[in-house]
Amino acid sequence: MPPKPSSESDRQIVIAGQSVCYQLRRSQRRTIGLSIDHRGLRVGAPSRARLGDIESLIHQHGQWVLDKLSTWREKAAPEKLALVDGCTIFCLNSPLTVRITPLGRARWQHLDNTLYLWPSPSVDAAQLLERALRAYASSVFAQRLAHYAPQLGVGEPPLRLSSARTRWGSCSHHGGIALNWRLILMPLHIVDYVVCHELAHLKEMNHSPRFWSVVEQLCPDWSARRLELRQLARTLPQF
Repeated sequence: MPPKPSSESDRQIVIAGQSVCYQLRRSQRRTIGLSIDHRGLRVGAPSRARLGDIESLIHQHGQWVLDKLSTWREKAAPEKLALVDGCTIFCLNSPLTVRITPLGRARWQHLDNTLYLWPSPSVDAAQLLERALRAYASSVFAQRLAHYAPQLGVGEPPLRLSSARTRWGSCSHHGGIALNWRLILMPLHIVDYVVCHELAHLKEMNHSPRFWSVVEQLCPDWSARRLELRQLARTLPQF
């Protein structure tokens, strides 16, 4: 018999007077484990472990938790993109050369593997780059939603682009899906994972085992892709 899917929930605990958010992930594991990365405190626990026992263990390692969280917060953020003529960015894992030519009227054009930007006194190159990437993202995301929605037997949902710094997608109770435009800077299989994740919410508006079983229908290796997404998120250029 295959192992039961894990379940996750977001919780809070006070350690030495500091409120700390953590994600609790219950599964078929036998022991309680703590880990900390750029996402914060992660706690893995057996399905039947009592919450009191879990939080008692967190308190036992309270200083370690606070020290590790502080270390992660102090780590340097990704460098700001040096947006100059001839620079390269990666969209869907493919290199895209950026050419910048002042022209007087702000516009952009995407041809093959080159993105041409014509900034103006009122619209700089960075603003044009974001507009171009948003347009590209909107087109790609719509195609991926149209590809996966029929596989779940649901209609293609309305799409909105998001600029959230820490959230890659969301699904509203009205059935609309928002996807972070910065996903266009990641490989297509990562975009597909987020698309499948949000489409699954059209069937299950939670993160229960039933929800993850729906995700698995569309994306059998969702766990590996989710981990890769979290690793790539720290490397995206800032602009």
